[in-house]
Amino acid sequence: MVVGGDAAGMSAAATAKRRAGDALDVVVVERTGWTSYSACGIPYWVAGDVDGPGGLVARTPEQHREKGIDARVGIEAVSVDPAEQAVTVRPCDGGPEERLGYDHLLLATGAQPVRPDVPGADADGVHGIQTLDDGCRLLQTLESLDDSRPRRAVVVGGGYIGVEMAEVCLRRGLATTLVDLADEPMSTIDPDLATLVRTAMLDMGIDVVMGAGAEGFDTDDTGRVRAVRAGGRTYDADVVVLGLGVQPRSELAAAAGMPLGGSGGIRVEPSMTVPGPAGVWAAGDCVESWDRVAEEFVYVPLGTHANKQGRIAGLNIAGGRERFHGVVGTAITKVCDLEVARTGMAQDSAVAAGFDAVSATIKTTTRAGYFPGAQPMTVRLTAEKSGGRLLGGQIVGGEGSAIRIDICATALWAGLGVHDLVDLDLAYAPPFSSPWDPVQVAARALLSELH
Repeated sequence: MVVGGDAAGMSAAATAKRRAGDALDVVVVERTGWTSYSACGIPYWVAGDVDGPGGLVARTPEQHREKGIDARVGIEAVSVDPAEQAVTVRPCDGGPEERLGYDHLLLATGAQPVRPDVPGADADGVHGIQTLDDGCRLLQTLESLDDSRPRRAVVVGGGYIGVEMAEVCLRRGLATTLVDLADEPMSTIDPDLATLVRTAMLDMGIDVVMGAGAEGFDTDDTGRVRAVRAGGRTYDADVVVLGLGVQPRSELAAAAGMPLGGSGGIRVEPSMTVPGPAGVWAAGDCVESWDRVAEEFVYVPLGTHANKQGRIAGLNIAGGRERFHGVVGTAITKVCDLEVARTGMAQDSAVAAGFDAVSATIKTTTRAGYFPGAQPMTVRLTAEKSGGRLLGGQIVGGEGSAIRIDICATALWAGLGVHDLVDLDLAYAPPFSSPWDPVQVAARALLSELH
């Protein structure tokens, strides 16, 4: 039995069914009406760049059923009884509860948007963005706004989803303000690089207010949001989008006595089993993952990890002996034409974690400097002073820059040092790079710092 029908859950269900065939009955319960969809595509759908919501669905419930998976949508799990190996479920629109037994249970309950603990956070017009239903509700709000007067959006939070949704609101014609308690947006990169993101947003016409945490949401007589109070000021709002990140949806596991980590995510073994109860597995945005660089458990909710973890769980449920080998914290996004990527540890976080870290930063271009269309880019690499172990990389720049973070991510995964980066045999042609790839230029600069 699988609880949760998106990336991790359906990857596990499909993998286990393919491997075991008729020897395994697979039942999936999903509280929404959708399965196997791309939550990462929601901002691009709301912006009008891609078709949705159906266009974001990789496989419908009907298609899963054709493959022999009993996919039941609109059904939520309300409790787990590990001792009896049973789950109690009920229809989301009302109806009697049902108790379903299992030999193996996979919890793939995902994540939910963080809502600030302030008055009005649950008001109409305040939207988190995590599921396709969330996207539908936001679009309904945007399409209902009165075009006869200026329309205003406030985005609370400057993380990945926050900066993406601020651009979306601006492109949809709303005067847009982003407020965040931090000094700069995108706190997973070093502050001076995050300044480039803030500057790009300001140049687009987004009002960026830093050092201002949400203090409350004012509502009108109907209970609909009309303003956001942050940093001692009030910002009028016809719609509010929360960009404060997500938290694991792990209440089922906690109520059943399963182990949770410091983030509230379910703690799992590399096989994706949950320690303790028999036959219980967990994967996706509801679990913590092992960070191969920091060497600690972290909460990194990404579709890439969810699909891989689901596959591992599915193989093992069907009798395999596979392991999920962890993460290195790789992420990428764009704000207008500015691309942003990071992997491993930033300089500030490495020092805070106790590493004797040193960094080097170079400014270069995405192509050979003389080639038309070359865009500026900044690359920063961080390493341990002793031994030159690579700890992380950050890239901010024009089109074609950010995908180079995969070079750094591969090096981190393989345990390569800075000197190894310099020697890599990377592709070169003037339309794509200079003879020394920008990552290698940064590695050379970092070697000089190390020596």
